[in-house]
Amino acid sequence: MVRFDTRKKKPKVYGILIVLLITAGLLIFHVSQPEVNTFMVGMDICVGMLATVVILAVAFVRQLQYNPYSYNTIIYMGFSLFLLITAFTVLLTANHLRLQTGLASATALYNLLGTLVNAGGNYLFSTAPFLFLFSVALMISNVVLIQKEGRSFVNLLGIILALLLIGGFGVFYWIGYYASGSVFEVMLHDMITNLLFTVYLYFECMLIGAMIANLIVIRYEPEPDADFIITLGCGIRSDGTPTPLLAGRVDRALAFYQKQIQLTGKAPVFVTSGGQGPNEVISESQCMKNYLLSKGVPEDHILMEDKSTTTLENMRNSKEIITSVKPDAKILFSTSNYHLFRSGIWSRRVKMRSIGIGAKTKWYFWPNATVREFVGLLTEHRMKQGLILGGMLLLSAFLTYASYYLW
Repeated sequence: MVRFDTRKKKPKVYGILIVLLITAGLLIFHVSQPEVNTFMVGMDICVGMLATVVILAVAFVRQLQYNPYSYNTIIYMGFSLFLLITAFTVLLTANHLRLQTGLASATALYNLLGTLVNAGGNYLFSTAPFLFLFSVALMISNVVLIQKEGRSFVNLLGIILALLLIGGFGVFYWIGYYASGSVFEVMLHDMITNLLFTVYLYFECMLIGAMIANLIVIRYEPEPDADFIITLGCGIRSDGTPTPLLAGRVDRALAFYQKQIQLTGKAPVFVTSGGQGPNEVISESQCMKNYLLSKGVPEDHILMEDKSTTTLENMRNSKEIITSVKPDAKILFSTSNYHLFRSGIWSRRVKMRSIGIGAKTKWYFWPNATVREFVGLLTEHRMKQGLILGGMLLLSAFLTYASYYLW
């Protein structure tokens, strides 16, 4: 099993540039031959993609060892799946063209280029069954959530995303097969279609990558050697007692606390983290402390952080308290399972190398909350996301233009 935080250096993916240069060199060599071997051109592209997948997969594992709570974890996993499916599609196309004897090399290369141009669309439709089932599950869970928790915009996020996913396929299917006019008009239609496919592809890769990354950190069980366990607040009842969601977070931390004492005899210290909201009779920190005391935890095993109002402040303020006691402490944080990955990102943002443990939530609450966390992830690191999406759009536009005018 991969252990978190065991690598000191951040993994690099410079090898992708080397693969790109070698693949480009092989393509130039094979295309410049008097008799172009289309199958070899396809193999060059396929092998280059598979080599990139290997580099990303290795980087993914090393990223988990260095810092599992990172956008890189999402990107490496999400785009590895896309490249893997695209490489398989290119291989099938190249083999099909090889079997078509008498086909002009220019026509064969044009067909091969078309596979790359349509890679985004091919990937979306190949993953359609998964996204359809995911969308149906989202809508079902949201209907139950609304019945249990009431109607609100936040509780409708899952249904909105599901409709966008299903509706997006319908729109892409319609615009992808209706084009007429001059060569320029058809090219412009394909350009717009492929750019839309690319945007949709980017967010699908990010969604799949985020789901896998969150699943990995949820299932991870840290070593029982923690010095501190931060419990993150999330609202309390009007009488000052914890909501089921907050109680779940504290219970998860308490279970780890008891397990560690049983296995090692070492008792970690709780840091209850959460300020007092405008409609709360006491702070979330005090509420969690009272709950722990009622469960038999000694008062000297609990520290309070009662000033924070956001997850970022939870992490920053808790870190200050912990480092004032033990600068090199081993730290865990406990939160709801859907909130685990994003909370880890905030932890690393304040330079605190902590590991999260996730509390289970009701089945109908988890999907919608996951969508909300995903939307939150998309609003952060906008520069990195803009560069990746912008590069994908430029490549898509170039390949579409090349398929009409540069061949």
